[in-house]
Amino acid sequence: TTSTKLSTGVDARNIRNIVLMKPVKNMIEFKQIIGRGTRLFDDKDYFTVYDFCRNYEMFEDPEWDGEPLDPEERPEPTPTPEGEGEEPNEPFGGDGEGEEEENKTVIIKLADGTARTIQHMASTSFWGPDGKPISPAQFIEKLFGELPELFKDEEELRRLWGQPDTRKALMQGLGERGYGEGELREVAKLIEAENSDLFDVLAYISFAMETITRSERVSAHKGKILEGHDDKLQAFLGFVLGQYIKEGVGELDQSKLPDLLELKYSGVTDATNQLGSVAKIRDAFIGFQQHLYEERV
Repeated sequence: TTSTKLSTGVDARNIRNIVLMKPVKNMIEFKQIIGRGTRLFDDKDYFTVYDFCRNYEMFEDPEWDGEPLDPEERPEPTPTPEGEGEEPNEPFGGDGEGEEEENKTVIIKLADGTARTIQHMASTSFWGPDGKPISPAQFIEKLFGELPELFKDEEELRRLWGQPDTRKALMQGLGERGYGEGELREVAKLIEAENSDLFDVLAYISFAMETITRSERVSAHKGKILEGHDDKLQAFLGFVLGQYIKEGVGELDQSKLPDLLELKYSGVTDATNQLGSVAKIRDAFIGFQQHLYEERV
């Protein structure tokens, strides 16, 4: 049934699955829908949320959610003949070598013999190409194995990422393989790089490169980026870099240029009056990005 059928006053305690198939724009409605599963019932002490639209990202509310509680101990159930001696399956069970539930970090051994460290986040799961959930360790191992099909080394990754058109093509290729922007942002959380560029996520998984924040990246290359531009164009590029630090690499897409000009100058016409032709502005906007991803010296 739909959530609207279970209106206020209905106490359907045996609901065990909440399936979100569309975006929920209203916080109250979201909490009401999730609340349908919170009633206790005979042999029901948990419920499952299947969120196909990532609504949970929009409605993180620590004050409402509270801190996770430790599960209460229960008597062992009497096993049936078919299940006697079997342990319950652990959802999204991590199979990284040496992984334990208590650990804060997990070491993943990759096919080339190297290792990567990720944060142990039992609540994070990914989906394989067959539609079945896989652990973060399995996802990263799979990502590591397929990245060489998209770029052969660090130099090529820097070159592709430093141009808006080739970066967009690379992201499309990743998305087609199941590694879209949303999935890469989840990986960023696992490697404690939420404030880093997605470039850093790919470089860490592929080459074990140390991640840096977007702010650190701008500080390292700002001089080279602004070099050769007049004061007004430098001011605009500085504004773009500030948006990049705040919002991420999506602000550097060519489609964002009109929005950035309008945000800074209230319109493209006002922008061209101060900065010069649209072609000049576009060349500066595209040209500086290769410097942003150059290797630090």
